[in-house]
Amino acid sequence: MTRSYLVTGGAGFIGSNFIRQLLAEEPAATVTNLDLLTYSGVAATVAELDADSRHTFVRGDIRDAGTVDGVVAGVDVIVNFAAESHVDRSILGPRPFLETNVVGTGVLLEAARRLGVERFIHVSTDEVYGSLAEGSATEDHRLDPSSPYSASKAGADLLVGSYRVTHGYPAITTRCTNNFGPYQFPEKVIPLFVTNLLDGKKVPLYGDGRNERDWLHVDDHCRAIRLLIDDGEPGDTYNIGADNQLTNLELTRRILDAVGADESMIERVTDRPGHDLRYAVDSSKIRRLGWKPERDFDEHLLRTIDWYRERRDWWEPLRSGE
Repeated sequence: MTRSYLVTGGAGFIGSNFIRQLLAEEPAATVTNLDLLTYSGVAATVAELDADSRHTFVRGDIRDAGTVDGVVAGVDVIVNFAAESHVDRSILGPRPFLETNVVGTGVLLEAARRLGVERFIHVSTDEVYGSLAEGSATEDHRLDPSSPYSASKAGADLLVGSYRVTHGYPAITTRCTNNFGPYQFPEKVIPLFVTNLLDGKKVPLYGDGRNERDWLHVDDHCRAIRLLIDDGEPGDTYNIGADNQLTNLELTRRILDAVGADESMIERVTDRPGHDLRYAVDSSKIRRLGWKPERDFDEHLLRTIDWYRERRDWWEPLRSGE
């Protein structure tokens, strides 16, 4: 099948891994990658993707209707990864999160509706459900975001839903748990801790480390999205999770063990304001379509650490501010 894709945020972590997988698995696919190259969009990542002639990079802003119209025209599928995504940054200053995550999503939706794009996948997060004391959130669980970041993503999710009701536009929303793997910007917890340890620095652990997250390898997330492009119910929402719950302290200990360090390398730091204790999603709906995680956490944590060990050329310039 010959399909043309628009991937927004394709210079970032999940978006770039999605493009790599797409080009490897769909030989006839072409991809336009729209990314503004803000701090977490990495030019070195784009350069690697550009080695494939089927990839076209456009530096631009999803809030710019003229730019968006130009790249949306004629595409078959839009996958929207573009987002400001770091909770701590949203607490320090929420405006970029509101503008990109809500306004930008609205600009994309309107262009896709007017220009008749058949498939639109809006990539969201499990954080929109807020902290769960027990159990797992299904797709109809109430939205209860705790940070400006998760509130902006919840707002975007609601906007996607409004286009289904008002215009009959069948965009699909996905809500995934924490991802890990190669090419993740080194402010996120796994690459931050790994690169700190590789440089002989301590790792900053929030509070008592009891905060619990579900960890999914980025390749498994990308496979789920590709499945939904073909088999997802138009206009529906799908949770994507690994059922691999770990506290931050457990995660830290596994990273320390993998690099041969001990707990003396943990630096306890003041907890984040409003830090959600626990996220968990019920992903049975997408599993009924035949998807399940294939990447073992411990094995691929080691592979991820090896990647950062071998790819200092990629992450050192990001850490130094170059």
